[in-house]
Amino acid sequence: MSPGRTLPTIPLREVQTHTTKKSCYVTIDEKVYDVTDFLDDHPGGGDLILEYAGKDVKEILKDEISHFHSEGAYEMLDECLIGFTADEPVVKAAVKTSDPTEVLPLPATEHGNELIQQEGGADDLPERPEAQRDAEGRPIYEATGMSNEADLSKETDAVTDYRTHKFLDLSKPLIPQVFFSDFSKEFYLQQVHRPRHCKGGASAPLMPHPILEPLSLTPWWVVPLVWLPPVAYGTFLGLKNIEPLPLASFYWALGLFLWSLTEYVLHRFLFHIEAALPDHPFFLTLHFLLHGVHHYLPMDKYRLVMPPTLFLVLATPFWKLAHTVFAYNWYVATMVFSGGIFGYICYDLTHYFLHHKQLPAYWRSLKKYHLQHHFADFENGFGVTSRFWDWVFNTELSYVKQAQPIKAA
Repeated sequence: MSPGRTLPTIPLREVQTHTTKKSCYVTIDEKVYDVTDFLDDHPGGGDLILEYAGKDVKEILKDEISHFHSEGAYEMLDECLIGFTADEPVVKAAVKTSDPTEVLPLPATEHGNELIQQEGGADDLPERPEAQRDAEGRPIYEATGMSNEADLSKETDAVTDYRTHKFLDLSKPLIPQVFFSDFSKEFYLQQVHRPRHCKGGASAPLMPHPILEPLSLTPWWVVPLVWLPPVAYGTFLGLKNIEPLPLASFYWALGLFLWSLTEYVLHRFLFHIEAALPDHPFFLTLHFLLHGVHHYLPMDKYRLVMPPTLFLVLATPFWKLAHTVFAYNWYVATMVFSGGIFGYICYDLTHYFLHHKQLPAYWRSLKKYHLQHHFADFENGFGVTSRFWDWVFNTELSYVKQAQPIKAA
């Protein structure tokens, strides 16, 4: 039995009432989709969907300039199909005809279309949805196998993915698979930058040990919970012991500024050390642990911020550096370091929110920019809280960059 004959017909007037975060419907021609559960996970932000709530989204989905959607996005949308819409002429025609199936469920038969027009329907009936592009013609970035941010949330079938790519089995701990593999560096980098997404947004297991695995999962709120108290205490000591107050504030702001550069340098030259990465399982595993897992599973909510233990390892050299550069005054060094750690807190929270939250205009633009780093060009766009250093060092992403069609196998 076809989907059209098992799903209900929903009057257009009812569809147009579902325009809130609690209940959001959209249509494409005659099909009705309930996208309520997808609002929070939409990579472009749920507010973009709400702008078209209760309306037909066919044209905006095809608009490559404003918000182009890939074949994967249409497949995800199909899972939200709840019925078919009908305006008053359609309903009247269905009621009057002896065979309502000519009119409902939609799309109507040729005779059904004639009945709809007789009841006052539009002279130009909506076109049937165009055929989805096939693998040969779909614009897709060759390096990632994706064409836009919506693809980042497309669920990966673990069995099929492993059978096809022979890379990592998402149902088993990932670190041992990388460490004990015979992957070449080229193959590893090719696969780790082709994002996957676990079913239901779950986290793939990383560590084989029952104690180590929970330590690899970090909710976003752990970052401010752990690091804000020492930052506040360090700032308090600086304000108390450095005079005048504007000078103390300058040192704190200097630390914040230096973090913005540190963020860029770490992301570009440590996390994306691909070119200089030795071709050995140990170094591949280290890369995967530091940042590769984030590009492999970019929408994993519990591996978007840095675990406190890992950040402590990275932060210790900067603590010593600050107290070496500003050795003349312990409080100045602490003040600079505190400003820098506050910058890190802002960075990690911004990073999480760019992936998973609805944001105001400025951050929405930043979100679009950062997600392009994931689905289009991981060799550029290293700024997360700001694009400033990308501009300075000429590594800005370009939105006009065209996707390259992937050839059919």
